[in-house]
Amino acid sequence: MSTQKGKINVNTENIFPIIKKFLYSDHEIFLRELVSNAVDATQKVKKMAASGELKGELGNINVEIKVNKEDKTVTISDKGIGMTAEEVDKYINQVAFSSAEEFIEKFKNVEGGINIIGHFGLGFYSAFMVAEKVEIISKSYKDEPAVYWTCDGSPEFEMTTAEKTERGTDIILHISEESKEFADEMKIRDLLNKYCKFLPIPIKFGAEEITEKGADDVETKVTKDKIINNPTPAWTLAPADLKDEDYLNFYRELYPFSEDPLFWIHLNVDFPFKLTGILYFPKLKKTYEVQKNKIQLYSNQVFVTDNVEEIVPEYLMMMHGVLDSPDIPLNVSRSYLQSDSNVKKITSHISKKVADKLGELFKNDRKSYESKWESIGLFVKYGMISDEKFYDRAKDFCLYENIGETHFTLEEYKSKIEAHQTDKNGKIVILYSTDKEAQDAYIQGATRKEYDVLLFDEMIDQHFIQQMESKNSDYKFSRVDADTLDKMIEKDETLVSVLSTEEEETLKKLYEANVPKEGVHVELKALSPDDMPVMITKNEFMRRMADMSKLGGGGMYSFMGNMPESYNLVVNTNHPLASKLLKTDEQPTLIKHLYDLALLQQGMLKGSQLTAFINRSVETI
Repeated sequence: MSTQKGKINVNTENIFPIIKKFLYSDHEIFLRELVSNAVDATQKVKKMAASGELKGELGNINVEIKVNKEDKTVTISDKGIGMTAEEVDKYINQVAFSSAEEFIEKFKNVEGGINIIGHFGLGFYSAFMVAEKVEIISKSYKDEPAVYWTCDGSPEFEMTTAEKTERGTDIILHISEESKEFADEMKIRDLLNKYCKFLPIPIKFGAEEITEKGADDVETKVTKDKIINNPTPAWTLAPADLKDEDYLNFYRELYPFSEDPLFWIHLNVDFPFKLTGILYFPKLKKTYEVQKNKIQLYSNQVFVTDNVEEIVPEYLMMMHGVLDSPDIPLNVSRSYLQSDSNVKKITSHISKKVADKLGELFKNDRKSYESKWESIGLFVKYGMISDEKFYDRAKDFCLYENIGETHFTLEEYKSKIEAHQTDKNGKIVILYSTDKEAQDAYIQGATRKEYDVLLFDEMIDQHFIQQMESKNSDYKFSRVDADTLDKMIEKDETLVSVLSTEEEETLKKLYEANVPKEGVHVELKALSPDDMPVMITKNEFMRRMADMSKLGGGGMYSFMGNMPESYNLVVNTNHPLASKLLKTDEQPTLIKHLYDLALLQQGMLKGSQLTAFINRSVETI
């Protein structure tokens, strides 16, 4: 064929500046687009070979990427169906950009970040984000001459015949000076690992030296093509064909330095939307930090994003793994995800599958489920707070752990405590500790009265308690050091003070005179002689509001956080020290010491107060 020159048929000559401007923040995407095109062409030729439409041998069908740092070129080669001159003219020269004028007008004042690849058939043209010149050398599977095409980033192109004899296409990018980092082999390797790790056609990048044994057991070193992707990742296989070790190996492939997961869910849906993937439950600690961006989204094995907040419910963002849906386009935007009906269905389906899996584990192997509760509980509680449907599904397998490390469902716990942990209003009082060690004295006081105490020591628990009280009006949650413990059961009122009324009045005045007046309310209680002589308790509601404020709650929580701290100083009139205090000459010193002990017990004695207490204790000894 003779050399053809012309202009690329678009509705505006501004197409290349538009590509560079609007896709600049995403310019690395060019490699994904070009390699995906190469894979598509290869898959087409495979189908043709399978159907008998292709004449001759299929041969090696690897996609190959080469980098020449000296020449500043990146070459993407495939052995796919190739293109004839007519097809190059149709698919390259006549860009499917009929609404370019409207697009430019609409976005002319927008700065960066507008991803238009794919929406206007511009996958190939992403090359011009990084290249000052692009060449195509292509030989069709049809018996027609090979074609050479080149363009320098303007609407001007040149097309002629080429000497290529093998089927397939080579795309040669001459990297521009401002994008020279893409002419580096390590950079391209990183991008291939990010975007092309699981493409369904083997991708060759470089070579590796391996040792092979011959028939005579003699080892020889052989240089072989290096395939840098896994064309058949676990999520593309049928669950029946996979063993536990296969799932674990795939997890290690995704997260090489992580602990093995607790368990996983294999998603495989064909209708009403297409979705495959594997979601893993990682091991989490109570001092966890939510690690987002651990779920990768693919479209037909092509990486799309690791920001899946619009697809996966927030309470499941702690999960790890892969989702793949051809119903989600490669060039996805948040606005698209928020409005797309398929995405909403996928979100709902994922939530249901997670709940089903947890329910199944609870039912089939409760002992194993309980052993994993430290990690599972974070998912379950967060989900119950965030999603009404998940709450309804999860309430029967949500567990409550007491300080004895026994687990209960809410119904089981109700049966355990309702006979002796009910207040005067008929509400079942659930006592809990947020710090088993720091609140040990209060826990011991509760257990002496045969009360049971739950452990709520996770960051999310304050929100979870609020949710549970709103859903279960016959329960009341109260921290073990709150001011409700001594009021809870009528039998406590049978304890009689050993002090006379006059002695109690004197004792109260002594304490009020020697402890801070602001924020401290002195109360005398006839408690057990085994209880502490002085304790600090806080109003459950006020303390909870303050705690919620510290966790970042807005509105009334913010207001409560700004209020000065107040608490009750409970003096046990039945403790031997109460009587001793009335008879000693060192009342101010002893009261100060007892008050400091109460503060210390609550972790409230700090700084200079703590230093003074220590010095005073040394002097006393």
